[in-house]
Amino acid sequence: MAAVGEPGVLATARYGKDKVRVFRVVRDPESKVQDVVEYNVTVLVEGAIETSYTQADNTVVVATDSMKNITNYLAKVSPHVLDPARFALHLAAHLLARYAHVSAAFVTVEHLRWARIGAGASGGAAGHKHAFWRDGSEKRFVEVEAARKSDGDGAVARVAGGLKDLLVLKSTGSAFENFVRDEYTTLAEVDDRIFSTSIDLRYTYGEVDMQLPRDEMGLVFGEQNLNKNEGEDLYAWEDAKVGALAREITLDVFAHDESASVQATLYKMAQRVLAENVGVETVRYTLPNKHYIAVDMKYIGVDNTTPRNAEVFTPVDAPSGLIMATISRR
Repeated sequence: MAAVGEPGVLATARYGKDKVRVFRVVRDPESKVQDVVEYNVTVLVEGAIETSYTQADNTVVVATDSMKNITNYLAKVSPHVLDPARFALHLAAHLLARYAHVSAAFVTVEHLRWARIGAGASGGAAGHKHAFWRDGSEKRFVEVEAARKSDGDGAVARVAGGLKDLLVLKSTGSAFENFVRDEYTTLAEVDDRIFSTSIDLRYTYGEVDMQLPRDEMGLVFGEQNLNKNEGEDLYAWEDAKVGALAREITLDVFAHDESASVQATLYKMAQRVLAENVGVETVRYTLPNKHYIAVDMKYIGVDNTTPRNAEVFTPVDAPSGLIMATISRR
C-alpha cells in the first residue's frame, strides 16, 4: 500500500538468491560407485512481503542467505538430488510448506554436464567408478513455479525444461535461397553452406496439482505428492527422460534435414519433440547463426568462394542472425 502522497504503488514483488552453486557427491557404499551433479540454482519467492518494501519491515523477510542454506541442506538430504526437475520441485514444495506467508516459489536449476570417464570405451560400458570429465559447455535446465492454491490446500506447479549452449555444426546439407531481394540486399544466394548454431531449447508441461509436505520440517516429498488424472503419466516428474529424448531429436533433425533455412529446420525439430513427447505443451527454440565466411583467394588465382570449392573459412561471431519460434500443441 502506498503512503499518502506517494505517486506509485507496489505492483509486484519477488526476491531470492541467485547463482547458488551446488556440487553433490552421492556414494554407494556397496558398489563403491559415486555419482556427481553440479548445479547453479536460483531461488525466488513471492507472498505477503509488501511491507518489507513499503515500510522497511524485515519481519516478513526470509533472508536470501537462508535460501542459500536451504538449497544446500536440500542437496544434502533430498533423495531426488541427482534429478534436476525432482530436486527443483522438492525445493519449491519445502519453501511453501515451511513459510506460510510465501505464496509462490520459483526455482531454476542449471545442470552442468559431467560424464563418467571410460564409459563405453576401454573403461567398460559403466566407466570409471569415481572419475569424470566436463562434457562440453552445454547445460540442461529446469524451471519450477509452485503457487499456493487460494484455498490453502496444496499448490499448482508449472514445470519447464530444456537445454542451452548446445553447439552444433554441419559442413553441408544447408541452403538459403529465394529470400527477398531489393536495394538493401547484398547477401548472395547459396545452395550449399555451413550451418552452425548454439541451440537453446525450452519446453513446457501442463500444470500439475501438488500436495505440500506435511511433516514437521516440511521435507518429506516425492511422486506421491503430485496428483495426476487416471491414465495419465506425471510427465514433469520424468523430465530427465523427456529432456534426453528432446536432445536426441534435436541432434537427429539437425544432422539429417536438408535445410532450406534455419527457420524450416527449427520447425521440424519442434514438431518432432511434440509428436514424441505427449506431455509437452509448448516448444521454443532459439538458434543464433554461427557464420563461416569463405575466404576470397582471388588475389592468388584460387577459387575458394563458390560453394563446391569453398574449403577455407573465417568464423565470424557478430553480427549474427537470430532465429526463434514457439510451437504449441493444438
